Amino acid sequence: MDRQPRIGILVVAYNASSTLRSVLARVPPDFRPRITAVLVSDDHSADNTYDVGLEVQREDAGLSITVVRQPRNLGYGGNQKFGYRWAIDHGLDIVVMLHGDGQYAPELLADIVAPIEAGDADVVMGSRMLTAGAAREGGMPRYKFVGNRILTRFQNTVSGLHLSEWHSGYRAFATEALASIPFSQNSDGFDFDTEVLLQLHHSGARVAEVPIPTYYGDEICYVDGLRYAYDVVADVLRYRLQRIGFGSDSLAVGSSAYERKPDELSSHSCLLEWISALPAGRALDLGCADGSIALDMRAAGHDVTGVDVVASPEVKERVDRFVEADLDRGLPAEVLDGPPFDLIVAADVLEHVRQPDAILRGLHDVLAPGGRLLVSVPNFGHWYPRVRVVLGRFDYDRRGILDEGHVRFFTRRSVERVLHRTGWHVLRADVTGLPFDVADRGGTGGLSASLKTTIGRIDALGVRARPTLFGYQLLYELEPAQGALPER
Repeated sequence: MDRQPRIGILVVAYNASSTLRSVLARVPPDFRPRITAVLVSDDHSADNTYDVGLEVQREDAGLSITVVRQPRNLGYGGNQKFGYRWAIDHGLDIVVMLHGDGQYAPELLADIVAPIEAGDADVVMGSRMLTAGAAREGGMPRYKFVGNRILTRFQNTVSGLHLSEWHSGYRAFATEALASIPFSQNSDGFDFDTEVLLQLHHSGARVAEVPIPTYYGDEICYVDGLRYAYDVVADVLRYRLQRIGFGSDSLAVGSSAYERKPDELSSHSCLLEWISALPAGRALDLGCADGSIALDMRAAGHDVTGVDVVASPEVKERVDRFVEADLDRGLPAEVLDGPPFDLIVAADVLEHVRQPDAILRGLHDVLAPGGRLLVSVPNFGHWYPRVRVVLGRFDYDRRGILDEGHVRFFTRRSVERVLHRTGWHVLRADVTGLPFDVADRGGTGGLSASLKTTIGRIDALGVRARPTLFGYQLLYELEPAQGALPER
């Protein structure tokens, strides 16, 4: 930073009347001048925590202290949400969470903020596990030590982080990093700590650790250990599923760019195999996204025009020409007025437009004689959306069949009906199974090769036996129907 950072201390306090004064007194004198503000947030305690905070405030011990009493109990996570929003709104650069019960050492405040001040981190975790043996020597019960290690290892594997400990409440944040994530959507409970860390990790924030001592005193623990373990396991699994494409974006905030499906049995790979059997010529890639498919088409000798609603990074380098257009408004003039195309690819496009019939009819006008149209659409008849509907949990996901950008849904029967009435004849049809390659997005513990092979074989058997139930994507190679003009 070009100036001294504005450092804030958030003291989360609940029934901490016996410890709050000593916690604030232990803030090192040489660090106090660097602190811009201290917020003591009393989470509607049943004791006189708030009054103790006001007493320390009046004593003016070299700290600019603000004391608030929440009108109701917000919960551990809810209290943090209030404090972080307060820090952001007050223009602080760094905020450190300190517990009012004295479990974490205020003497190490300078160590906690140092990596952020140096520009080496956006988040700093105080870890009781970095120094071998220190946690047990500091009084951490064996069952908590073992549980901490097991949960941390699991969370690292699933999330892709590499921390010695996930369960420390001693943390410092760059407020700019906090402001970039939707932490207000997180739990109000103790698993807020896990959720905010997952969000920051996914946003690209740099996470560092510093060693801290372990202290277990007479403070009352309000954490239900089994419930907490269940919640944090559920959180990291939910994060991993959101990375794959299932569920909402509260933990893994998604981008609008579509990713290439590299698996050899994916719809993209199957379409490219079909393309390689066709003669090279002028090609139109509708909904070209980042141009990764177009790049392979060009390698096969095609001259590719890409069309999409926005220009993704690198797309203009991957196509011969790019047209920015919203297909909901029809085919763009640059496509309609130019030479016809020998090949048109509409991979995962029709489900994103409100009038797919109009697009399919319009493509007759831009396809050269003898040309081919290749189409892929997700199969709403797949077991996954069926189960969601039966359970009454229909909602949109980040990716996949229930992608939040889909405005039309197709089964095999409905898409073939659309193709027929818009004047297209099916030359070839195929069905692909689940895209197992996406299981490796995020985390370090993707499906093993043997497990993916086993599940893949089971899924393939289902696709062959019941393609309408197990087929994930429907693929078609099309030509204009002979003697039948599409209805306009």
